[in-house]
Parts: sequence; structure tokens; C-alpha cells
Amino acid sequence: MIKAKKHFGQNFLKDKNVLHKITQAIPNYVNYIVEIGPGLGDLTQELLKKCKVEAYEIDDELIPFLESKFQKQILGGEFKLFHLNASEFFSRALATRDYFLVANLPYYMASSLVLQALEDNKCLGLLVMLQKEVVQKFCANRGEKEYCAISIISSLFCERLVLFDVDKESFYPEPKVKSSVMLLEKKQQAIDLFDLEPFKDFLRDCFKSPRKQLVSNLKDKQNSLYEILNSLGIENTVRPHQLDVNDYLKIFTHLKECYERGNKAKQKRNTS
Repeated sequence: MIKAKKHFGQNFLKDKNVLHKITQAIPNYVNYIVEIGPGLGDLTQELLKKCKVEAYEIDDELIPFLESKFQKQILGGEFKLFHLNASEFFSRALATRDYFLVANLPYYMASSLVLQALEDNKCLGLLVMLQKEVVQKFCANRGEKEYCAISIISSLFCERLVLFDVDKESFYPEPKVKSSVMLLEKKQQAIDLFDLEPFKDFLRDCFKSPRKQLVSNLKDKQNSLYEILNSLGIENTVRPHQLDVNDYLKIFTHLKECYERGNKAKQKRNTS
């Protein structure tokens, strides 16, 4: 019997009702799926009933197990299996076609994987299971307590929807945290506003202390910020959670050069 490995963040989904709900939630237009962390292949089996799948698994022990389980589909070209760390997927041009990401992601690296997928032009959307509080952050709207920088990034790229919660008993072994499934569908118009890295730096500064006033979080740009807020008709006492994505885009437009310079300096330090 294959045991889940804690250092890989493995919790195998065993509840067939949840598997069914996940596959039923996949949009009808999806014709190619990338799965990260197929585990024992129970979800993979259901996905293959819908379309072709390529999967990425880091665990040495699971590779021969999956190759045996899906031998017929591999030979038939319906299933491709790669022995690879999921985080490496986005740094290599492995998906040569448009795809939809479906996964029960390891929670310790889930946020970074979702953000990488959002920035991948070939990714049409995601149907993923994450820790419940992380799902709430990705899908939060202005004014909600979970609203943060990743809420804004995800809303830039996607239409977002929390689908359902998943009980701990649905996994083996049971995780210590609650889980939820979310659907992120890329907006038809591609986001090509600017280099995203400076914008992410800007958002990190804005949400440094989420309940403080925005001008307090951007102290070094305070004088300019007062003028920007006044020109946009926004109160000087505004707090980060009170602004929507369009407000942040407008403010960033005025501070763009400053953050681009900072990002270039950071890249230079990293390469020296």
C-alpha cells in the first residue's frame, strides 16, 4: 500500500462524490487538462472520461504505480505522465497547447502555483482544491476581511467562484485544515497591461498592514499619494480593503515608474 508522504503535502482524495462534483464543474469548452499531483489517480480516472490529460507527479514511488494503472491510456495517447516537481512546470515550455488546470494542490505551495498558472497565457482557467482560507483570499471582493493582494491579482485575470467545501474525512490521511474548491476562468481579453512584477510589489506595499490607512503603508510616497487620491476623488483616509482593482490600477499608473525602477534594481541585485 502506498502511503501519503508528509514532505510532499500529500492527502489523497478518496470521496467519490467529491470527485464527481469536481469533474462536473469543469466547463464544457475544456478539451485538454493538466493535472498537478495526480496521487493515486482517482481524479485522473474521472478526468480521462472527459478529455486528454497530462499529469505532473513529483513522487518517485507513484510514477510506476500510475504508469501501470493508466497503461492503456498512455499507449493510446490519451494520457501523458511526467515525473516533475509542479513548480518546474511553469518554468519550462511543456504545455504546447491551451489547457485547463485541475488539481488537488499541495497546500504548502498552492498559492504560488495558482499565481504562476494565472500568468501562463496557455492556461485557460483553473479548477483547484486548496486550503479553505486561501480559496477565500483568491476569491474575496472589496470590503471583505479576506481581501488582499492575491484577491486583486486573481480578479485581474479571472472570473472567480468558490464552488464547495470538502470535509476532512474525504481525504487519506485527513488534513488538519479545511478545504474548498474554486473555479477561476480566464477573462476573454488577455491581461497585457504592464510588467506584472512591479504591480505585485506595489500591492505588497499597499497591504503591508491591511487595516492601516493606505498612506501609512506607502509612507515613502505619501506626498504623491495625497495628490493622486485627491485627483481620483478618493478619501485620504482610505484603507487597502476599501479599494477595488480598478482603483489600484489607477493609483499604480501614477506610481508605475517608481516601482519599475525598484524592480529593475532588485533584478540587478539578484543577477550580480
